[in-house]
Amino acid sequence: MYSFALALQFLTRIPVPFSFIASDRQLGLSVLYYPLIGLLIGAIVTLLAVLTEGAGEGLQAALLLTVWVMLTGGLHLDGLADCADAWAGGLGDRQRTLEIMKDPAAGPMAVIMLVLLLLLKWTALVEILVDGDLTVLWCAPLLGRAALLQLMLSAPYVRKQGLAETLIQNLPRLPGAVLVLIIVALVFAVLGLIPLLAAALMSLLVYALAMQRLGGMTGDVYGATVELVEMAVLLTVAIA
Repeated sequence: MYSFALALQFLTRIPVPFSFIASDRQLGLSVLYYPLIGLLIGAIVTLLAVLTEGAGEGLQAALLLTVWVMLTGGLHLDGLADCADAWAGGLGDRQRTLEIMKDPAAGPMAVIMLVLLLLLKWTALVEILVDGDLTVLWCAPLLGRAALLQLMLSAPYVRKQGLAETLIQNLPRLPGAVLVLIIVALVFAVLGLIPLLAAALMSLLVYALAMQRLGGMTGDVYGATVELVEMAVLLTVAIA
């Protein structure tokens, strides 16, 4: 219960109606609930799509995207923005890239990346709403957080004494790997192979870039992964 509440509190702006002091074990277990939080976000967005049926697809897509962003408080978008600035301004230097990631100011590359990503998501949502199959609305956030879990299982974390370090050290690895496989099988059964491949390739690209530049992951890289995987899944379904 507490581990689920931790995941909900960390990944969304949905209020948790009680407070508690979490143990390291509970922090590690909370990561296993990240995909479930994605599923919850997807369920809320899907319900909103049903309730706003009849509105123009452009307006409907804008409403869905707004609620989607508000549910997370822009947490993952912030990570994407920091990564965009750091990759452009880091000039291939590991330490400089990490320093730029910690800077709260948003540079031009961050703004450009956010505008492009939201534009692509909105356009994909319009096409999906025209088609009428809303399944991808809960699959995309589910896969985004499953990709986050997979990176936490498979790649080192480079910022010492950070919150994510405690999460990773106490993350049950075998249950985490089994959970990722179950999600892959579920999404394959529902959406088919192509969106799943798009998610995997995007996650692999982020992994490769982060390992090459940083030698591992940061919280910002995790956030960027969620956003980019969601975008890849939405675009793939919209195009197909």
